[in-house]
Amino acid sequence: MTQTEWEAVAAVYLPLGAAVALGLLNAQRPRLFAACLLSVLWTLPALEALQEINLRAGWWSFSGDSVRFSGMPIECFAGWAILWGLVPQLALSHFNARWLMAIMVSVDLIAMPACRPLVLPGPHWLEGELLAALGVLMPAILIAKWTLEDTHLSARAGLQVLISALMFLYLVPEIAFALRPGAGWMPFLQLPSWQRQIAIQMLLLIAVPGISAVMEFAERGSGTPIPYDPPRRLVTSGIYRYCANPMQISCAVAMLFWAGLLRNGWLVMAAAISVVYSAGIAWWDEAQDLGKRFGGDWRLYRASVRNWHLRWKPYHAGPVAVIYVARNCGPCRELRAWFETKSLIGLKVVDAEELAPGSIRRIRYDPGDGSEPVEGIRAVGRALEHIDFRWAFAGFLLRMPGVWQSAQLLMDASGFGPRTLDATVCE
Repeated sequence: MTQTEWEAVAAVYLPLGAAVALGLLNAQRPRLFAACLLSVLWTLPALEALQEINLRAGWWSFSGDSVRFSGMPIECFAGWAILWGLVPQLALSHFNARWLMAIMVSVDLIAMPACRPLVLPGPHWLEGELLAALGVLMPAILIAKWTLEDTHLSARAGLQVLISALMFLYLVPEIAFALRPGAGWMPFLQLPSWQRQIAIQMLLLIAVPGISAVMEFAERGSGTPIPYDPPRRLVTSGIYRYCANPMQISCAVAMLFWAGLLRNGWLVMAAAISVVYSAGIAWWDEAQDLGKRFGGDWRLYRASVRNWHLRWKPYHAGPVAVIYVARNCGPCRELRAWFETKSLIGLKVVDAEELAPGSIRRIRYDPGDGSEPVEGIRAVGRALEHIDFRWAFAGFLLRMPGVWQSAQLLMDASGFGPRTLDATVCE
């Protein structure tokens, strides 16, 4: 074997050996599986995106005749993914995250020049190394650390949404383009600007049920969709009032839509595989786990809410939620009257005046199940899910990260912010 071939073999087996050794030392830690899974799922598309940038920036290049993925030898891609996506994560229980990042960057700084002629650093390769450390390694270590320690729930739920988008809408197409070269991204990029904008907006709308489901797991279930990091309570609120598998539906429809935009039949096949997996293995595992953990409540829910079928009216079981709206405030009174004309399911409208003066400054939604109440725009969004799917979808949109903050700011700036009026506050 030539020196380049030996280096290619070492690029895979040295990180793999380190990962196996550390894995054996941590074999009895179930949450470590979830941490490593998320870290690897981040590292794979992030490395691919980094390499695409590198092809234009010229930070480093590769020699040898091995199979390549986006211009990078597959051994280097796999080795780098293991080295940064698994090794530091398996060592988290033994080292501080900052030290781990410093160690891994130091290893990379030594290995890159030492791997000639397989890897050929350019004059500005340190710029690429900095971007790799900040964009690939640091998020991979952080999401693993937060998952392992069960902290920063909102942040890691948000990262899981981003990981799903990168995997299904970026990495899977890149793999399809590599296996079956063709037009690639050009069918989408060559669309007129207004058509691309409409397509992106439609894609975001398709993603709303899936994102809302992840939010629901975090807000009402205190968990995430990842194995060994599941919700601690049965989640039947939000989008789950209308469908039992919103994430799978969003993923499948988004991939089909993306395949149509890219005019790629292989992506249609990928979407079909995801549907088969969701309807088979994933459903069987989910039913086993949820049936064991939640028993009769789960069976009652599944008797009314099905997979791949949207209900028009919301499912409700358990305590009745309450929305507190001031009766003596003009804008609030109009909103209250509108809600009272609707056939609310599992929601009661109560005068904010019934609460202690000064204890409420905006419209408030209390789910009644021990979860944290929400106020203002988010409270209105929550209340909408108790009417029907049409209004619930508007409520999901209203509660999206970034959307509700902007809407709340707009309302406050328009004079509908928090206030006290005759010992009653209103929105």
